[in-house]
Amino acid sequence: MKTVEQLLHEARALLPYRCTPTETAKEIDAGALVIDIRGDEQQRADGLIPGTLVIRRNVLEWRCDPVSPWRHPSVTDRRQKIILFCNEGYQSVLAAANLQLLGLTFATDMEGGFTGWKSAGLPTKPYDLDEKE
Repeated sequence: MKTVEQLLHEARALLPYRCTPTETAKEIDAGALVIDIRGDEQQRADGLIPGTLVIRRNVLEWRCDPVSPWRHPSVTDRRQKIILFCNEGYQSVLAAANLQLLGLTFATDMEGGFTGWKSAGLPTKPYDLDEKE
């Protein structure tokens, strides 16, 4: 058996790098696919990051597998840069490791999650029901 800390350590080791919030903002501008996997309650309470896609955690692997019939149209190939974020950067590490296991070689996450983004003073916008996956 493993502890959650061991799982997090192993997941982080699978990622090629982890983006800071400031780096993530630059990646959004450069065209990276940045995905919010937080739940509705957190998104409603805190807002969204402009230029990101909302995909629920429970369908993430199906939406991000380029050969899945349920693939999101924004996912184009296995070498696409994909950055995930959750609220604090723990759930997104585990999710990004799963995308690595699917062969998405540039999948990673944002350190500190949405909380880190807000702490860095980066822009947010109100929750919009039309952006849900």
